[in-house]
Amino acid sequence: MSFPLLTATAVLPAIGAIATAAVPAARRTAAKWLALLVSIATLALAIAVLVRFDPDGARYQLTESHAWIADFGVRYELGVDGIGVALLALTALLIPFIILAGWHDADPLETGSRRWRPTQGFFALILAVEAMVIISFEATDVFLFYIFFEAMLIPMYFLIGGFGDRAHAGSDENAAAQRSYAAVKFLLYNLVGGLIMLAAVIGLYVVAGNFSLQEIAEARANGTLDMATNTERWLFLGFFFAFAVKAPLWPLHTWLPNAMGEATAPVAVLITAVVDKVGTFAMLRFCLQLFPEASKWATPAILVLALISIVYGALLAVGQRDIKRLVAYASISHFGFIIMGIFAMTAQGQSGATLYMVNHGISTAALMLVAGFLISRRGSRLIADYGGVQKVAPVLAGTFLIGGLATLSLPGLAPFVSEFLVLVGTFARYPVIGIIATFGIVLAALYTLVLYQRTMTGPVKPEVSAMPDLRMRELVVVAPLVVLLIFLGVYPKPVTDIVNPAVKSTMSDVHKKDPKPAVEAAK
Repeated sequence: MSFPLLTATAVLPAIGAIATAAVPAARRTAAKWLALLVSIATLALAIAVLVRFDPDGARYQLTESHAWIADFGVRYELGVDGIGVALLALTALLIPFIILAGWHDADPLETGSRRWRPTQGFFALILAVEAMVIISFEATDVFLFYIFFEAMLIPMYFLIGGFGDRAHAGSDENAAAQRSYAAVKFLLYNLVGGLIMLAAVIGLYVVAGNFSLQEIAEARANGTLDMATNTERWLFLGFFFAFAVKAPLWPLHTWLPNAMGEATAPVAVLITAVVDKVGTFAMLRFCLQLFPEASKWATPAILVLALISIVYGALLAVGQRDIKRLVAYASISHFGFIIMGIFAMTAQGQSGATLYMVNHGISTAALMLVAGFLISRRGSRLIADYGGVQKVAPVLAGTFLIGGLATLSLPGLAPFVSEFLVLVGTFARYPVIGIIATFGIVLAALYTLVLYQRTMTGPVKPEVSAMPDLRMRELVVVAPLVVLLIFLGVYPKPVTDIVNPAVKSTMSDVHKKDPKPAVEAAK
């Protein structure tokens, strides 16, 4: 039996989470280093998966299959396609930077305070989330996926509610109340989505007799499993609703600004750059593959919701006074682009959507982590409390600018390529939707450049006059992300080569071909 590489990538951070939580209370630094080393080792395993994956090979590779709950047709089945590999690598890449960025976020509070922040628990919870997200990208058994899709809510709830942002206006009691509200709202929204999905999972088993993604998809393709039209549509809606909450898609998005605003900056990155990607990934893997006809039936409504998310999120970002909430609403707009690309039902749109998931993870991590470093220095999330930062901390301001320019999809930076592909792919089949969606780009330029102008330029405010520039640990966090944004902006081929074969398979699942150009090329 070959080495179970996919299992190892999920089990290692899970074991690391247990080991980190077990470190004695007085050994906080040891717990931090243990968590960091485990995350780096997990990244090494993810790189091994990437190296062994053959884009031109079988659709699902490095597969593992073992009996689990045989009486109910539940198996422990893992496998990765090009989309899963790309997102697994993104997750493993970002976690070490998240840990480094949050190095002091769970340290004891100010000198003289009797309260204690459980440092070990903070880093253990991050590793636990990593393990659950990774196995979600690998699971090819629907029930196995569902378990970890829901289980990741538990550590995220404690990360949001128990380790909130210290730069909170008002009393400590008010801050605690706001964190609790954000954590409960996050949990309730996602639990409701998960419970509806559970009903759909049970319904799928009743219809198909098992939970194997590959077996059900093959049965649908060869005609041995014929779902009634209404049955397929109801099952699709049950799955899609849960994924739309996680994504988050308007109008199921309202938990995200609260969660990102009250969480620490590294946890905010964990939410939007890692956890939320499970929702959009699952739309590609489960909705389109299991329910192809229902996916096509629902496409017009979903595209309208995605378009609303793009414009609505960008408009609210323009009006924000809080830096972190601005990034949160910008992410809602970006997820609208991703979902629009998925349901445009074109190869360019779906390739762009998958690439957008990767690029959005990197760009949001860069912007939010630098914003977190900025906020920790000033002790405020309000844009109005800053001004002239570039004169006292030019490196911080420069990296903040690059992260912001990536967010508005400036040509030459990674998100531009993915956003361009999404728009081209959407315009090819739904030109009106594609044209209106371009307004999201204009609004992105507005909220990004206004944010930079108000915080970094102008006279130096007295409160920021002594602000230190980025330290070595912070540079180690930000510099690789900036390099990746530039590299993938000018040479996205390494990612597109991996995801394109998987996208072709997905297009085949829904029996869609790219529309022919309206004007044929001259011969």
